[in-house]
Amino acid sequence: MPYEHGMLVGQPRVEDGQIQPYHMSMNKNLQELAVEGRSGAAPGPGPSADSRVPPAGKAQEALQQRYRVGSLLGRGGFGSVFAATRLSDGAPVAIKRVPRNRVRHWDELPDGTSAPLEIVLLDKVSTGFPGVVQLLEWLELPNNIVMVLERPERSQDLLHFIQARRFLSEEVARQLFRQVLEAVRHCTSRGVLHRDIKPENILVDLATGQAKLIDFGCGAYLQDTAYTHFAGTLSYSPPEWTHLGWYHGEAATIWSLGILLHQMVCGQHPFRRGRKISWDHQLSLPQRLSPECQDLIRWCLSMHFLDRPSLEDLFYDPWIQDIHLP
Repeated sequence: MPYEHGMLVGQPRVEDGQIQPYHMSMNKNLQELAVEGRSGAAPGPGPSADSRVPPAGKAQEALQQRYRVGSLLGRGGFGSVFAATRLSDGAPVAIKRVPRNRVRHWDELPDGTSAPLEIVLLDKVSTGFPGVVQLLEWLELPNNIVMVLERPERSQDLLHFIQARRFLSEEVARQLFRQVLEAVRHCTSRGVLHRDIKPENILVDLATGQAKLIDFGCGAYLQDTAYTHFAGTLSYSPPEWTHLGWYHGEAATIWSLGILLHQMVCGQHPFRRGRKISWDHQLSLPQRLSPECQDLIRWCLSMHFLDRPSLEDLFYDPWIQDIHLP
């Protein structure tokens, strides 16, 4: 779900095989939601760790007493995201609201608290690592789950970052793509599979160039066996899901990373306009791209999942390491 001022962007996402609608009625503004349920604060650095809101047990104060809620940043099948300011120190944050009836999976946090799976996964990956958005606090209300997330003051989701430039130079794309690979490897090391990697779910800090992976609403635990339920964005799903109805986590991630890299350096999705991918598809790439970049995109978008690189293979790829082959 992109952090983009007033934009309703992205593509339909699927959770367990069901497309979730993007437009949802908003019965209450977040500023009117009283904090009556459980509250938790995730450990780790926030915009200002020393002034982070501490765990509050049953919070009684109203949300507007702690945050000044601003404009809508994005809306998706799993909730709405608002810009906000933390009143205690003026730190910019994002507040994500998810209707409880859209939370399909719950699990337990390390302290035994029951929480939506998205929060449990974020708790595993967002502490002490700059490439994943930090979960600062979460609140369980009667009808909604509210997450307070870090928000760099000057930031833009990667989709709009690319669109503003038509396409990215290989040098800029390499710097951002490496960071995404690091974030994916970090999540994998914690046993978490994001499942919805796309430009809208990568936030770029315009002041530092730091890329951050956001929106774990489609996330799952990493497993060695094949997944037989799809969650994510259909236009980023690998051909084995479309044709066979199953996929492996790493291979599907590599496929989506190939689409991501294509969007970075070409400015568009390689399989746009809903065109079905055939087993004998020929990927046409601009001649201005280096042979190393073209090779990497084609490798990631290999039709057979066993032909794709592993995540570790990517770190040693000549293009990633900026090595020009003769």
